Amino acid sequence: MKTALFLFSLLSLSASAFADGFTYQQAPGYYRMMVGKVEVTAVSDGTVVVPLKKLLTNITPEALTQRMAEASMTPDAETSINAFVVNNGKERVLIDTGAGELFGDKGGHLIENLRAAGYPPESIDKVLLTHIHADHSGGVSLKGKPSFPNAKVFVEKKDVDFWLNPAHMNDVEESQRHTFKESQQTMEPAIKAGLVQAFTAPSRITADIQALPAAGHTPGSVLYVLESDGQKMVFWGDIIHAEAVQMPEPRVAIHFDVDQAQAVKTRERVLADAAQQGYWIAAAHIAFPGFGHVKKEVEGYRWAAANYSRQLKPAL
Repeated sequence: MKTALFLFSLLSLSASAFADGFTYQQAPGYYRMMVGKVEVTAVSDGTVVVPLKKLLTNITPEALTQRMAEASMTPDAETSINAFVVNNGKERVLIDTGAGELFGDKGGHLIENLRAAGYPPESIDKVLLTHIHADHSGGVSLKGKPSFPNAKVFVEKKDVDFWLNPAHMNDVEESQRHTFKESQQTMEPAIKAGLVQAFTAPSRITADIQALPAAGHTPGSVLYVLESDGQKMVFWGDIIHAEAVQMPEPRVAIHFDVDQAQAVKTRERVLADAAQQGYWIAAAHIAFPGFGHVKKEVEGYRWAAANYSRQLKPAL
């Protein structure tokens, strides 16, 4: 009887809190799976609402609305910001760092979720950036200090040369010029600490991870490819922003792309390879945890999300 009353009280409290406009956070955002002998953990930095009607190109507003409706969503879509930890037992590698302080409370939850997952920031050995943009590199530094004091930060040289040089400001749309100031704010503390290491893709970063060029969204965008014991996972940055739209219609671009035409070509190539080869994908902006496969359709592609598993076991 007491248990029933207690549960009723909790439900009543929750109902009244929602009615009063309160919101609640989900449980700590991390999810693990195995790729061969390597553990990969998806870690949430948060979510942000993206006004797709204002941002997507090469599609009409009507077609966009229809695509989103087919996925039971609206064009103002809440979009995941995912990062990933690759742990091979010898080193811990973080792929992307979320938005840090740049998105307010919408992002910036990576550190707390890393701690919950058992990966405090000082335990990270390497940070690999898919590219320099607020929601991928914003968490490199917090409050003017490197977030991961013991980790080298790897980033493709073309992105360093582009985003850390204000002379390129006129090479992007006006709405994206804030990225130059944000990049200085978040990357400079790590650069001054001697932690940033630029490379030219293709390049092998660790024994089991290599970087492959994926230019278009930014000049130095890369894919990271993990291979272990016959299994393969490819980590995407901004190959996809709107899964419900860009999977079936890869030609749809976004105003965030520095070179929209090249971004479309890269997406078409990456999706075709993923569908043909059938390897795992870890995607930054597909619903958390962002693990899944790409499947070919008569026209375009579709996303097949990983089936939830309570147990940590080798990927199939």
